[in-house]
Order: sequence, then structure tokens, then C-alpha cells
Amino acid sequence: MSADTIARTGPGANADSPTGPQPTSRRRRRRAWWLYGVMVVLAVPLVFPTWWMVTSSLLPANEVLAYPPKLFPTNPQWDNYRRAFVDYPLAHQYVNSLYIAVLVTLGTMVVASLSGYAFARLRLPGANWLFLVVLTGLLVPSEVTIIPLFKLMDRLHLIDTHWPLIVIPIFGAPSVLGAFVMRQFFLALPDELEEAGRLDGLGPFGVFRRIALPLARPALSAVAIFTFMNTWNYFLEPLVYLTSKDKYTLPLALTQYTDAYGTQLWNIQLAASATTVIPVLIVFVVAQRQFVEGLAQTGLKG
Repeated sequence: MSADTIARTGPGANADSPTGPQPTSRRRRRRAWWLYGVMVVLAVPLVFPTWWMVTSSLLPANEVLAYPPKLFPTNPQWDNYRRAFVDYPLAHQYVNSLYIAVLVTLGTMVVASLSGYAFARLRLPGANWLFLVVLTGLLVPSEVTIIPLFKLMDRLHLIDTHWPLIVIPIFGAPSVLGAFVMRQFFLALPDELEEAGRLDGLGPFGVFRRIALPLARPALSAVAIFTFMNTWNYFLEPLVYLTSKDKYTLPLALTQYTDAYGTQLWNIQLAASATTVIPVLIVFVVAQRQFVEGLAQTGLKG
């Protein structure tokens, strides 16, 4: 190859195609654009409902169900968001949902981490069979057990209180799923780490608290996000256990946006619905990295 050819092509260019980039680079770039195009098309069904909810929350009431739908409000009605909080006790119901979701998440993390560690690391006779029995709790729909649990709560005089919404999930299906995630993580934990702790004089609980639990942060983050989102979206349980509007949680409160004649106020309801997404987004954004790591380490990532 002559010096003139090298100067014309330049570093990184193909000697067979001196006037442009390499053909393989073009194919990769074209393939990437096709991939981006397909991803954008596939994302439309997922993004459109959220986009419609947010834009419709800024429309007048008579334009929400108009056809064709208005995807870009020309005169945004920001007052809809003020009315969602001023005309209805949304702030109080927001606090109800938030503190219930936080308590259930913390309780589930404690129960799931302890039970997952016990099933994974403690040598108990029949532990695997007992864990299979516990896992069957995931196969029973909540609608099947709601009536017996309601009778139990009624005998304990806990109806129209938040206790059934806090205690039952902590020892119910969310904790079973959390125990499964934590057990998978602890099974992959090297034995040498625990042996080092025992040589330092730690007992079983000390090994769990000082060594295993700090390493389980990614799996605990996955359990926290699963539990928070599940509890935040509860609708059937508050509908069964609560009767006072001041004790309603957000999913139940969103059904109360009607005028004096019982007509649904869709624009106000959509404004309130848009605000309910914010806590879930914050939790997911804060714990996103550890959430993905937790799923990968427990073998649940697809």
C-alpha cells in the first residue's frame, strides 16, 4: 500500500472503500436504527396509557372522553390537580397509603430475610419439604381467603382499622415471595464467609446479622420494590376491611370522584391518579440498580 493511499484513507477507514466508513460499520449503524425503531414501536402500547392519563388530567371534563382523544392539551387545566386535593381528602388518604405501604414493606423485609436465611443455611430436618408447603401460599388467590380472614378480623374487632392491611400481608403471600427470593440469594452465598464469622465467635444470629444480611442488600431491594408496589396498589382488601372514608387508601379513594348527581369527574380523577404514580417512581428510581442486581443474583431475571 502506497503512502498516498494511506493518507487518503486515514486511520480506521477501509482500504477497499477510501471515500467512506467501513461497510461493516454502516451495517451495524443501520441495524441499530432498525432496533431503535422496533423498540419505539413496542414501547407505544406501554407508554400511551400513562401519556393519556397525564394529558387528560389537564383537560376540561367534557373533553376527556372526546373522540378523537386530545393528546396535547391546548389550554392546560392545572386547577384539576388543586381540586383533587382541596375538594376531596386525597392528602389524608395519601398518607394512609404511604404509611401502610412502608410498614408492610419493612415488616416483609424482616420476615422474608429471617425465613429465607433459615431455609437456606440452617440444617433442619425436612426443611425443603416445609419450604414447598410454604410456597403453596403463592398458589392460593387472595379472593379465596378473604372471607375467612374477614371473619377472623371481625372477631378481633379490627374491621374498619388499618391493622388487617398491615398484619396480613406481612405474614401472607408477599412474605412468601420475599422468602423465596432471599432463600435463593443465601443459597449462593459462599460457606467460607460464614465459617470466618464462626471462627470469630459469632453465633447463628450473629452470622446472619453481621455477615449475611449486609451482603443481601440487592435481594432485599428487590423484595422491597415488589412489596411496596403490591401494597400500594391494594384495592380488594381496603374495600372489604374499611368503611370510613377517612381511612380509605388511594386505590379506593379514586373511585369517589363524583359530583352531587353521581356523575364521574374523570378529569379530577385522572389528576389524582397521576399523583399516585409518583411514590412508586421514586422507589423504583432510587433502588433500580440494586433491584436489577438482586434479580440477577437470585436467578429471577429473564
